[in-house]
Order: sequence, then structure tokens, then C-alpha cells
Amino acid sequence: MRITVDGKSGGLRVRMRFEQQRNRWLAVRIILGVLAFQGAVVGLWAVFAPHSWYSSFPGFGMQWISADGPYNHHLASDVGSFFLALTAVTLAALFLGGSALAQVAGLGWLVFGVPHLIYHVSHKPAEMGAGSFTVSIIGAVLIAVLGLALILVTPRGPQLRDPDPITFRLPRRRTSR
Repeated sequence: MRITVDGKSGGLRVRMRFEQQRNRWLAVRIILGVLAFQGAVVGLWAVFAPHSWYSSFPGFGMQWISADGPYNHHLASDVGSFFLALTAVTLAALFLGGSALAQVAGLGWLVFGVPHLIYHVSHKPAEMGAGSFTVSIIGAVLIAVLGLALILVTPRGPQLRDPDPITFRLPRRRTSR
């Protein structure tokens, strides 16, 4: 908490700010936004264009999924739906607020992210180049790390609002004539 005192004409203005908590909530909102964006992009792509998702994910000339086996429409749709479900929970945490929701969203991403990371670290498709493989590992690490960060960084309890400033009026001195 930071307390500031400003001298005003005729009084003092005292303001309290919960800066550490505000900074932590800002970090939580940024992480939730990043995860929601990533989940929505992957989820919508896999649900509405599953073959495109399979053949060209993550884009930018890289093909991570098609290098790992034959196309399966059912699996692509299920993966997309899974990402959209995590995105819905993440957006609920972002817009409804609250520690518990943010931590539950983090737990969901962490539970997904750790096995996903283990798979990627232990399985490199022969057709995948070293650069693409490295980027895929970084992406998998980020999902798990951001999920864990939501669990650890989110402040406990309700999100506190800074209290209104208090102004103390000082008695005016009378001047003698």
C-alpha cells in the first residue's frame, strides 16, 4: 500500500493506493488475455477449418500437426472444442474477475500444458526441422508457465478498490487588525 499526502489550500489530502495488488491484477489480466487469445485462435481454426488447421498449424510456413501423422477430422474438431472450452473459462475469469476464477483458469491451462509439453519434448517428428521443433517447445512451455503463473500470481481474496481520498480541512488562522 502507498500513502500520499498532498497539501491543498486549506487542508491536507490523504490517498491510499494498493499498488502491489494492482500490479499483480494487471499481470493476471494480461496473462488471461494472452491465453484467451491463443485459445480462441487455435480453437476457432480447428473447429471451423479442421483440415487447414491440420495442414498448416501454427502458420508462418510451419506445419507441426501434419508432420505427426494422418489427418483425423474428429480429433481436430475435439482439439478445437477443447481450446474453445478453456478459452470460455479464461474469458469468464477475465471479465467476471475474482481470484478463484483466475486460479481455476490457470489450473486448466496447467493441467493441459504439462502433458502437452512432455509430449512435445519427448517426441520430435522426423519431418520437423530443428527451428520449428524449438519454437513448438517454447510454445508448449509458455502454456504451462502461464497457467502456473495464474495460480501463483493471482492475489488471494477479493480485488480491492483504492479507497476514496480523505481531505482534512485545517482551521483558518485569523489575522489580527
